[in-house]
Amino acid sequence: MPEKKQDTFTVTDRRLFTPDGELREDITEEQVASSHPVAQPAPAAKPATASTTTSDTSSDAVPPAPTAAEQQQQADAYRKSSKDLDTRVELSGHSAKELEMTFERFMASLYMTAMLQLGLMREEGGEPRVDLIGARQTIDTLSLISEKTKGNLTAAEQNFLQNCLYELRMAYVDVTNALARPPQAPLKGTGT
Repeated sequence: MPEKKQDTFTVTDRRLFTPDGELREDITEEQVASSHPVAQPAPAAKPATASTTTSDTSSDAVPPAPTAAEQQQQADAYRKSSKDLDTRVELSGHSAKELEMTFERFMASLYMTAMLQLGLMREEGGEPRVDLIGARQTIDTLSLISEKTKGNLTAAEQNFLQNCLYELRMAYVDVTNALARPPQAPLKGTGT
């Protein structure tokens, strides 16, 4: 019986940024340059032909990624702009903490969006509008987030997400069932 050869391998962290979006301190200029090659001008667009595949056209449409220096510059500008806004909010008598994005606020935003799309909520003074496809996509987005964040959420975050999904799925079923039912004739003697 042949002996199994045991291979070894080394895992190297090649990420350029920390989880906070900051450029890692142990990254050298050479590593940044090698991970982001200099962008070449895009070739002229080719007319689509029957033999062109989807992968050919999609690779031409993707712009090159920004360099690490460009990303750092953008992140710094974003932070400065956010601090300026926080200062203005504080001067108006409100707390800038109200603007901080948390996981629960993100989930609540998607929840409210789905409720609007289901026509169960409406803007003040507006008419409710039903967008079943949009609602389904929003619910599917929450489901995708649930799958992708398994094991990474606190118990409170997981509970909040599961409650949002449960309520939205039930509301979706209720709305689609109501829309599928034929209109009922008015009752006799009601005058309508």
